Amino acid sequence: LVLLRRYWSHDERGILTAQTNVASCLGDLGRHDEALVLEREIYARRVAMFGDSHEGTILSGYNIAESLMKLELWDESITLQRDQVLLARHSLGPDHDQTLNVNENLAWALANNPERTRDDLLEAETIMQDVVQRRRRVFGPAHP
Repeated sequence: LVLLRRYWSHDERGILTAQTNVASCLGDLGRHDEALVLEREIYARRVAMFGDSHEGTILSGYNIAESLMKLELWDESITLQRDQVLLARHSLGPDHDQTLNVNENLAWALANNPERTRDDLLEAETIMQDVVQRRRRVFGPAHP
């Protein structure tokens, strides 16, 4: 990452990709708080460069939501994911793979939040039924 910044400082996308990989490694090591700090930085830079409805920016938001869930910051994760779902549907369309992933992640958070309500579980079920139906229609019944 240091070498990228020194020799290819003009390659902002490459630097963002490398930082995303570092954040992923931090998460894999269980260092979710450090990953979250880096993911927030990546997200802010992607918003500045590409806007909040760009596919890469939405993916960065997804990564933040994942780290928030691992840190058991459920309310913040769910709020972020609701925003990401709206952005993904609007910019990528309701059947785009990334939109479906964001929806699935929101449903998982709603269902696994220790403070979930019955309404949260019903919403999670509705979301997952929609995701499964769309995946089958778009990708075919043999898609995992």
